[in-house]
Amino acid sequence: MRIISGIYRRRRFDVPKTFSARPTTDFAKENLFNVLNNLIDFEGLDALDLFSGTGSIAFELLSRECKQVTAVEKTAAHASFIQKVADELKTNDLRLVRGDVFRFLNSCKPESFDFIFADPPYALKELEEVPRLVLERNLLRPGGIFIMEHPKTNDFSSLPYFVERRIYGSVNFSMFVKEEEKTDE
Repeated sequence: MRIISGIYRRRRFDVPKTFSARPTTDFAKENLFNVLNNLIDFEGLDALDLFSGTGSIAFELLSRECKQVTAVEKTAAHASFIQKVADELKTNDLRLVRGDVFRFLNSCKPESFDFIFADPPYALKELEEVPRLVLERNLLRPGGIFIMEHPKTNDFSSLPYFVERRIYGSVNFSMFVKEEEKTDE
């Protein structure tokens, strides 16, 4: 696992070969963050990484100086690896939640985030529910961005706040942007 940019740039961490996680490829991650850098300034934001796996996205967000990143990971070995990397980086800005993403989504109100990333296992039977839950639970702040990584067979374009779909090799990202609240003047 490699951190692409920011204060931890070029840091590498060896992910155990026994991991069942399918991390977002460096190619896809780099391209996605190139797009996101034109849309959002990560510095000082609160971010959420669902199905964190190796923590690759969480650490990329921390490297780009998010104020706090909440990483939710159910698998004990993966959560331990994420904690180990956080300890090596000497960061206190990672909040690791060792547990089920769906329980977290159902219990985290009134918490909200500026940036949310979800990368569920492609074979997860409830995969279609993830963006609906994130949007229905109002977890995304006005002006916030939600990225859902998914296989090519899924189409989330009919959901609220959907903006576009990006494809990098076999990796598909659906992007949702919650509109800023309008104020009457």
